[in-house]
Amino acid sequence: MDVVVERCCGLDVHKHTVVACVRTPGKRGKRNQETRTFGTMTADLLALRDWLVALGVTLCGMESTGVYWKPVFYVLEDDIECWLLNARHLRNVPGKKTDVADAEWICQLVEHGLVSPSFVPPKPIRELRDLTRYRKAQIEERGREAQRLDKVLQDAGIKLSSVASNIIGRSGRDMLDALVSSTRDPEVLAELARGKLRKKIPELQRALVGRSSANHALVVSTILAKLDFLEEAISGLTEAIEALIGPFEVEVALLDTIPGVDRRIAECLIAEIGVDMDRFGTSARLASWAGMCPGNNESGDKRRSGKTRNDSKWLAANLAEAAEAAGHSKDTYLGAQFQRLRGRIGHAKARKAVEHSMLVAAFHVLDRRVPYVDLGANWFQKRRPDAHAHRLARQIEALGYRVTIEPAEAA
Repeated sequence: MDVVVERCCGLDVHKHTVVACVRTPGKRGKRNQETRTFGTMTADLLALRDWLVALGVTLCGMESTGVYWKPVFYVLEDDIECWLLNARHLRNVPGKKTDVADAEWICQLVEHGLVSPSFVPPKPIRELRDLTRYRKAQIEERGREAQRLDKVLQDAGIKLSSVASNIIGRSGRDMLDALVSSTRDPEVLAELARGKLRKKIPELQRALVGRSSANHALVVSTILAKLDFLEEAISGLTEAIEALIGPFEVEVALLDTIPGVDRRIAECLIAEIGVDMDRFGTSARLASWAGMCPGNNESGDKRRSGKTRNDSKWLAANLAEAAEAAGHSKDTYLGAQFQRLRGRIGHAKARKAVEHSMLVAAFHVLDRRVPYVDLGANWFQKRRPDAHAHRLARQIEALGYRVTIEPAEAA
């Protein structure tokens, strides 16, 4: 096999050790190989970097193992080109599974150009990604705590969630605080309602009659305190994200033009895919990388399961949230696409199709740096007007009528 990279290194990364195999040109066309084992403390990783620089290594490949690759990658990236490799592309020969053998195998794959690097965003995007992901985790935790709160209220016989759509809103919070402070009179509690919820005071009075005990009050007060903490944490993270997102305000504004995408979703999309679309090349490659398109599995003219590949749970969660909102939007292409597919393939698959469309739109918006232009809810009729006309004619004929289709110009 041809040697593509003359001086390369393969790293088998673990929690406590890193096995490094380096291959360099030798005498008479042969290849020199040297293998060493280093620790994963910062001082050990700096020694690894100095050793690779001294040998003139130009490319270093490592397997993406959990989070253990990150400190190694970050120490080396400023001095050596580093490739993060997909573990599915690095399966070694059976019977030769040792750390040294794995490092040698990775080095040989890099040497002969048999692997391609995974997407690792630049440092500013990585810092933004850490904050957006942690904020997303705290938002999800807040939702779980709200569900726990409703379970406790149901156990106490208080049906607040049957009347108020948001039990941790301003009205709900006032009622719960009063409930924790030993106020049991449903009429007094119902009078704490605000805004439109005051129209439901009679229903609230019935819903707030329960059998709340001291144990219920203790658990509710603990959950409310945790919700306050989470709200403060989310606000602090949002402020930090606002400071980091400054250089990408133009991109945030462009993504915000896509139906279903608000500022928070736009920030998360930039944190996950970056702003440089040249890294992916085409929207199809971006969709493939994100796991938003069917897989290829064909052999002997037979197509097997086209199940999508594993995707990034963070990107998928944000796209799912945006697609759910876009699917229910009025007079938009994405809304029409969702409604058109939902009856035929189901809610989940229709939403996945909308996620794919939104990711493709995000690619072109960032690549061309232009706002999103909606095709309109009637795009599917305008795209193939003859097919749409014949479909309507078949529906009318099914009702017992005879239909003749004639172009307007001919008539």
